[in-house]
Amino acid sequence: MDKLEVEGALGAKLAARIDRPSSETRAVALFAHCFTCGKDIFAARTIARRLAERGIATVRFDFTGLGSSEGEFASTYFSSNVGDLVKMADAMRDGIGAPTLLVGHSLGGAAVLAAAGRIPEVRAVATIGAPADVAHVAEQFSADLARIEAEGAAEVSLAGRTFTIRREFVDDLRAQALEADVASLRAALLVMHAPRDEVVGIDNATRIFLAAKHPKSFVSLDDADHLLSARRHADYAADVIAAWASRYVAAGAPADQEGAPAVLPSEHDGVRATDAGGRFRTDLAVGNHRLRADEPEDVGGDASGPTPYDLVAAGLAACTVMTMRLYAEGKGWTVEATVDVAHGKVHARDCEDCADAAPGSDGRIDRFERRIRFAPGTSPAERDKLLEIADKCPVHRSLERGAAVVTRTVD
Repeated sequence: MDKLEVEGALGAKLAARIDRPSSETRAVALFAHCFTCGKDIFAARTIARRLAERGIATVRFDFTGLGSSEGEFASTYFSSNVGDLVKMADAMRDGIGAPTLLVGHSLGGAAVLAAAGRIPEVRAVATIGAPADVAHVAEQFSADLARIEAEGAAEVSLAGRTFTIRREFVDDLRAQALEADVASLRAALLVMHAPRDEVVGIDNATRIFLAAKHPKSFVSLDDADHLLSARRHADYAADVIAAWASRYVAAGAPADQEGAPAVLPSEHDGVRATDAGGRFRTDLAVGNHRLRADEPEDVGGDASGPTPYDLVAAGLAACTVMTMRLYAEGKGWTVEATVDVAHGKVHARDCEDCADAAPGSDGRIDRFERRIRFAPGTSPAERDKLLEIADKCPVHRSLERGAAVVTRTVD
């Protein structure tokens, strides 16, 4: 087990531990503990070690002001916890490898859901007893809320310990939109919850699950308590997470080495597409950038991302804006323009603007209609020249001239 120190979101040193597999590392995970807990709480310790036994190197750490980490808990808030997670992932990227799996317990589950979009390598997120609304945490000190809001801060007793809670902390909780973060999640999601959880009710799992897009899964933790204080429950949770995540996370470590689906090997310059489950869902990796493609629901898709033709249209739109901007820059002009591109298939005989396009076997051609809107301050002369330059965009030319597609198999 290795120790690690990382500067957190508020500048304090965060204390972390790395539970490493005894043999091959198949993936890297980052674990977030529950509210006012720490990296060495029984559930965090047990799950991290169990994941390591299953080949997943796991980093667990104390949020700012808790456990062995520096800083004052009173100065923290939910957003700083999310920032701590991102800072830890940044540090991991240069060492053990960026996490492809995030695991969060209770409020830590909410934190990983909020942080996932800021960690590009993440392929899977697992939550345990997580609230669907982070303001739910305030229920643990509801008797002191009036005093906190009136006085700006108050000492509250939580799990037998005393903590200073500030009004800013409560305001930050209320400002979060966790279900929106869940809806925009670009990773597989596993929601784990105990039906009899008396701290965070099972309805929270329902809300998270319904807000998420596929691929998503739900696993009941049966008669476990909120803290997974029984070893059999903690072991079971870890075993399920390891088995479930194996479908999504990297086959090797660190996450940016060959075999990781989130990042292309450095010798390649292109796009990698991998199955994301479902009928059409496809994950795309462009260097360190991740996208998802899908098809509309009316053709059997889940509408979880743009269609392949949408992505081609997006390339044309982006290239058009870049080309006009570059030309205008050389002329000392300021270009304010938006470009809309729509794709459709039409019969060649019906398209007056498509004289040079060769129809397919069914007589139809692909037609991209580009609409450019210039800001009112653009002069007529500038507009005319920029419209001419738009047709010289490289993607435009590739589409007009056609391209060779070479297919080969690789080992």
